[in-house]
Amino acid sequence: MLNITASSRVRWLGVAFALGAASTGASELSPPSSLVALGRALFFDTGLSEPPGQSCASCHLPSAGWSGPDSAINAAGAVQPGAVPGRFGNRRAPTLAYASFSPPLYLDEEGGGFVGGNFWDGRATGWLLGDPLAEQAQAPLLDPLEHNLADAAEAVERVCAGPRGRALRDWFGESVCAEPVAGFNAIARALAAYQSSPEVNAFSSKYDHYLRDPERYPLSAEEARGLELFARADKGNCAACHPHTPGADGSPPLFTDFTYDNLGVGRNPDNPWYAMAGYNPDGRAWRDPGLGGLLARVPRFAALAGAQLGKHKVPTLRNVDRRPAPGFVRAYMHNGAHKGLETVVHFYNTRDLKPVCEDLAAPRPGNNCWPRPEVARNVNDDELGDLGLDAEEEAAIVAFLRTLSDGWDAPQD
Repeated sequence: MLNITASSRVRWLGVAFALGAASTGASELSPPSSLVALGRALFFDTGLSEPPGQSCASCHLPSAGWSGPDSAINAAGAVQPGAVPGRFGNRRAPTLAYASFSPPLYLDEEGGGFVGGNFWDGRATGWLLGDPLAEQAQAPLLDPLEHNLADAAEAVERVCAGPRGRALRDWFGESVCAEPVAGFNAIARALAAYQSSPEVNAFSSKYDHYLRDPERYPLSAEEARGLELFARADKGNCAACHPHTPGADGSPPLFTDFTYDNLGVGRNPDNPWYAMAGYNPDGRAWRDPGLGGLLARVPRFAALAGAQLGKHKVPTLRNVDRRPAPGFVRAYMHNGAHKGLETVVHFYNTRDLKPVCEDLAAPRPGNNCWPRPEVARNVNDDELGDLGLDAEEEAAIVAFLRTLSDGWDAPQD
């Protein structure tokens, strides 16, 4: 387990210093406010798609934990639509909160696995720009299944001709609008600045308050029991991949070690990607290769791809239950196959104890069976599948997970 905390975050890549933020007194670990404001405006800009109407927030709603904004979609296929009607990608939108802390993708020689990068499959590696978050910001803009812009030049032209053009030139130089590569990288830097800001990474959950002052902000008895089970290696074992303790300097935990895992999750039968014939030639036979699919295209790591098939990035658990309304449906796992925290915890606890649904005449997933893993190779059989929790213990872990949502209203003295 890698106990990565906020103090071990990736430095903000020197952009603030290279472009003059040092002279304004900006913190080494925080982008300057004017660049954050530019990035925020771009994040919510619905003009950066073709046809117009799609913004970053269209798939990453703040009040839904910076993830899928449509409850009905989350309850079914869980993949948000792109700018072009009828076009969908293959995975649900990951949360953007706390993604700024992920390091560039690398092979942990000691641990034997890969760490870092962004997206479910790690394809925003950080190898080109030095920042996985900036690379993640670029990809949807040119993806025909998402924002559908033709190329980097079109993205730069739209920004430079619009109300953000002056701010982009002020920050990155007058020539930035005439150089598509430089301009596209500048857009990514601005978006990453916003996504690195306290607005996106607030550390304002009940659990954060509890860590700062447990006497003033105590957990309930059930939440405290859930925390205990979360941390126990012989029970919940959640902390094996989701470190929950502060750093040596007191910095808050990030609830992810940024590694990759195949949890043995079944396919989401409602995934609209299966019907995207023009982009998915395999149809319903498609299986998500995860990190292994990326590594197979990287010669220096291609020999390791088979051992990474079906593995997806361990997400942060921060904001895992944040929602805009009580009845709002949140989808979980890379494909959105699970529809509630109770289902997720029950799956972790009983995956190996129930029959395979495909073998039963009357399957009821999560009740009398679990679906066969989407990818059978490399399933994690060591850290989950039979956790030995009873129903009350499962509920306690769920109660604790609900303390991780930002924006908690602390009681007033």
